[in-house]
Amino acid sequence: MATLCRPSVSVPEHVITMEETLELARSRHSDHPQLPLALRLIENTGVRTRHIVQPIEETLKHPGFEERNKIYVAEAKSRVPSVVQRALDDAELLATDIDVIIYVSCTGFMMPSLTAWMINEMGFDATTRQIPIAQLGCAAGGAAINRAHDFCTAYPEANALIVACEFCSLCYQPTDLGIGNLLSNGLFGDGIAAAVVRGRGGEGISLERNGSYLIPKTEEWIMYDVRATGFHFQLDKRVPATMEPLAPALQDLAGLHGWDAADLDFYIVHAGGPRILDDLSKFLQVDPHAFRFSRATLTEYGNIASAVVLDALRRLFDEGGARHRARGLLAGFGPGITAEMSLGRWQRTDEEAA
Repeated sequence: MATLCRPSVSVPEHVITMEETLELARSRHSDHPQLPLALRLIENTGVRTRHIVQPIEETLKHPGFEERNKIYVAEAKSRVPSVVQRALDDAELLATDIDVIIYVSCTGFMMPSLTAWMINEMGFDATTRQIPIAQLGCAAGGAAINRAHDFCTAYPEANALIVACEFCSLCYQPTDLGIGNLLSNGLFGDGIAAAVVRGRGGEGISLERNGSYLIPKTEEWIMYDVRATGFHFQLDKRVPATMEPLAPALQDLAGLHGWDAADLDFYIVHAGGPRILDDLSKFLQVDPHAFRFSRATLTEYGNIASAVVLDALRRLFDEGGARHRARGLLAGFGPGITAEMSLGRWQRTDEEAA
């Protein structure tokens, strides 16, 4: 069985608080007719702090999409290697042990992907496969886990490296006054995460089944409007209610595996906002405490897009993990509206399991 090992996570050094975010919204958009609504929505996110790759003064500028993408490339090359090395160390592997790199990001663009640069600069074999995923947004963290699981199922001796690199602050659009964009200014943060899926050995989640579900006719609910100024985030007001149709998909996947989604030992899910977690608790009939890791990520880092599920899993590791063979569910939600779901059991080392 393929095992998802301990993730490594890093957030940038520049911090902006909820209070600072609200004050910026008041000062920069004082005459906006829907400012009170935007402020209320931002306050309701539950985000206390976010980390960003540039000081806030620089973040609030817009030097153009070309310059911003140059920053994305430079920051990715500067920050990804140390995160990847920690993930490899935690999995007790070398770069030369990795057979495929799955790189997910929706906040900048490179061609060739950063995977090519990593292979050239970080000691990976030239035969390492590359799977860059750019258009699944926040669901991409779950998708990366599932594609790594698929790869290691096809090649049982192989090892996969997942890298999620999200600099959401580089998508800030100072002239876009839509409510969805204003909300995103107070919700999204920057972060990098990496994790290894080992085909053999390792401690973490032994992956057993995965699945995907798309809510029909919702592709415009979460999307980018791509303009000369870059990526403009579009968010439909119906998005917070999407757990009602997605919870049955989670239940169905668990049912196919002979499990009850309401009776598992741990839950690692993407936290787009507190409503998502509250509704998931309600519709899955799960104690809200089960989503404490996802809620902590949201509170401390904001929505760090595809990196959320890996950070939430890192927090479970920090808590000591779960008992050997404990059953759990991972899920990422994003544009589509898409759910990427995975089931697995906690795998401890032989000494601890005994």
